[in-house]
Amino acid sequence: MKAINITKDTLIAENLSIAETLLKRTVGLLGRKEFKKGEALLIKPCQQIHTFFMRFSIDLLFLDKKNRIIKVIKNFSPWRISGIYLKAKSCLELPSGTIESTFTQEGDKILISS
Repeated sequence: MKAINITKDTLIAENLSIAETLLKRTVGLLGRKEFKKGEALLIKPCQQIHTFFMRFSIDLLFLDKKNRIIKVIKNFSPWRISGIYLKAKSCLELPSGTIESTFTQEGDKILISS
């Protein structure tokens, strides 16, 4: 699957996985040694994330029910917990630097496609 910023017409991720079950959402990126450019994990439902036990920083996009970005967090370090975003329905986790390199910002709309 892919994540495309349709507001900016840019590809955000070409190898997107979705975590929708309780187990997959709980595990998330834990245990991974790296998160390569072009990869992404969409967690849903999701209003808050943590990076406990992770080995690398990540970028975060919290999305509303229409996949519009309501919160952008760049370079979120290991061993942190995000704020709670009540309007968020999902969170797109990306390799650190993706937000900046794709000029993604709050208000942009994301398309998830196969």
